[in-house]
Amino acid sequence: MEKTDFKQLAEKYQKELLENVVPFWLNCSQDKEFGGYFTCLDREGNVFDTDKFIWLQGREVWLFSMLYNQVEQKQEWLDAAIQGAEFLKKYGHDGNLNWYFSLTQEGNPLVEPYNIFSYTFASMAFGQLSKATGNQEYADIAKKTFELVLAKTGNPKGQWNKAYPGTRNLKNFALPMILCNLALEIEHLLDEDFLKETMETCIHEVMEVFYRPELGLVVENLNADETLSDTFDGRLLNPGHAIEAMWFIMDLGVRLNRPDLITKANEIAIQMVEYGWDQEHGGIFYFMDRLGHPTQQLEWDQKLWWVHIETLITMLKGYQLTGSEKSLEWFKKVHDYTWSHFKDEEHSEWFGYLNRQGEVLLPLKGGKWKGCFHVPRGLYQCWQTLETINASLK
Repeated sequence: MEKTDFKQLAEKYQKELLENVVPFWLNCSQDKEFGGYFTCLDREGNVFDTDKFIWLQGREVWLFSMLYNQVEQKQEWLDAAIQGAEFLKKYGHDGNLNWYFSLTQEGNPLVEPYNIFSYTFASMAFGQLSKATGNQEYADIAKKTFELVLAKTGNPKGQWNKAYPGTRNLKNFALPMILCNLALEIEHLLDEDFLKETMETCIHEVMEVFYRPELGLVVENLNADETLSDTFDGRLLNPGHAIEAMWFIMDLGVRLNRPDLITKANEIAIQMVEYGWDQEHGGIFYFMDRLGHPTQQLEWDQKLWWVHIETLITMLKGYQLTGSEKSLEWFKKVHDYTWSHFKDEEHSEWFGYLNRQGEVLLPLKGGKWKGCFHVPRGLYQCWQTLETINASLK
């Protein structure tokens, strides 16, 4: 790619973020009556369900706080973040920072605090907002919630764990993966020694436990003794999850000045995208079985927005940090697929769910699982990385 290509691409991602995606969420998702955000939005941005999901509320607080901190100190962005945070602070937990999964529009609890990601994204949200506001209460909420997350690593669902104890105690990839990112997100609130210890633990789990060199793959679940499990859950692969984790690891490699870690993360990301790419229809599979058996997830062959957007970030960072031409080739390939399939040319924001052939499966722009997060964060990360690449070519 020529230098002009990186410049034009940076402008493309910036424009899409600031002129299309961010205004959509700013204008359509805020609940002016009760506070917080609607995430169940149809193709045109109309609300089709008013339930509020804590992890998506936290993600939106984080996103608007991050934009305020990193892009421009726009009052409307800060106001959007604060009103969401105040709603979360008042209604999102049980009084002891045990964060519910979902609430009614008014803020009444609907689902108990079984989901650890309600906690992780609350911590991320209040951590980022504390930077924007200097509000000590927000900082305390972020730090205390992070401590609760760490205390739950052995059994994230706690009393709501449906698994019978002692028979098949699997450990899951998602929590150490998200902690890689969360540790950097709230490092301004953590003791330096504690931060380093947390980072090293996360790196070990992701790169030496869940990454299996004998397979060349990152698995989603392992036995408690860290051996492979020949079960539905034990054979499960989620290529997008693994690829997303690799840009978290690259960021840690930069933070810790460990180029070896960055190189290894880039190599694993390429292995995963090569494994997960649909050779027949294009795009990256949602779920796979490492032995090629049928998955228990009926949606295994769908093409999801976040998988492709996270892959764009990872491949770009891999190229920027290592100069890998293979990473750049994959970025181009995934960029072409993503922009031609997920971007809605007629209305704001992007589609989330395609069938295997790449046709729109659900026209919604937000729901129970898709909110104001992966698309804007991905556009921001790609824009910034492309700017860095472009600057280095001068």
